[in-house]
Amino acid sequence: MNRFIPDKAYINPKALDYDKGIAIKNTLESLGVPIILSRSVKIDEETVQKKYIQSKKTIYVTLNNQKKLQPCRPSADYMFHLSSSCPAHCEYCYLQTTQGEKPFLKLFVNLEDIFNVIDNYIQLKPSDYTYFEAGSLTDPIALEHLSDNLKDGIEYFGKSNQGRLRVVSKYDYVDGFLDIQHHNHTKFRFSMNAQYVIDTFEHHTSNFEERILAASKIADAGYPIGFIIAPIMVFDGWKEGYDHLFKELSLKLKDYKKEITFELIQHRYTQTAKELILERFPKTSLDMDEATRQLKWGPYGKFKYVYLKEVSSDMKAFMIDSINKYFNNAVIEYFT
Repeated sequence: MNRFIPDKAYINPKALDYDKGIAIKNTLESLGVPIILSRSVKIDEETVQKKYIQSKKTIYVTLNNQKKLQPCRPSADYMFHLSSSCPAHCEYCYLQTTQGEKPFLKLFVNLEDIFNVIDNYIQLKPSDYTYFEAGSLTDPIALEHLSDNLKDGIEYFGKSNQGRLRVVSKYDYVDGFLDIQHHNHTKFRFSMNAQYVIDTFEHHTSNFEERILAASKIADAGYPIGFIIAPIMVFDGWKEGYDHLFKELSLKLKDYKKEITFELIQHRYTQTAKELILERFPKTSLDMDEATRQLKWGPYGKFKYVYLKEVSSDMKAFMIDSINKYFNNAVIEYFT
């Protein structure tokens, strides 16, 4: 797919004190992106829907001054951020509620500071590996052509004895990672789904075939790989759709002998997220009928709606059976 080009870029003047900030500015200028030097971002739109759309076309180049990392279970020990938000318009995305009413994209330039914070956390248990997730608030591959931030991150972790990087993406721009000396310290997981879900709800992302091809390229480059199957949805023909997904993955990865992990996450939403999704996507066909759901207490202090127990139990059993039918090197890390 075509790479994301923002309509407008704001640059924090402090970002230009860093070589990375200057390099990103030069890249944006070469792409003809209008640039505004400012310590804040201005989104002038009247409605929630218009604010959302314009924000997704706006980028802010700035600093990440975070000193304390948040836990990121079950995918990693901690999360850190080379960027935040992303250009995708996934209707169900949990970031609908965490990114605020103006989820503009951010690129961070002070990578040395970010890596120093990571070093401090690695030292908390120097005799064991510490795992860091780079994709909890963003899709780092989506913005890589503007910054090379993820490439720098892979190289940093490649030299780390005890630090390990985990990345997740819905994009296929992976050619720039194939020749990096990663030393198996970075694990790529691709966010995959049945073709119906990708085509219906995951707007401005790489398509079904593109993601599978990207996964095979990363596998051929020797990286540890995995897949996040999320959100798993019930729709007409859902079992056939997910079985087809696992069959296609297995065909493309038939020569990959290392373990392949699977993280399985059923569709869920909060009441706040539902209200916001309906404002931003008034024509959505997402199934958010509380009559077919049950409440589950979430780790961040909110109730969320998940499938009824009998439905989720059937879903879990089917997904595990289908994965094991096509893969003899699969490790299913969790179902939630």
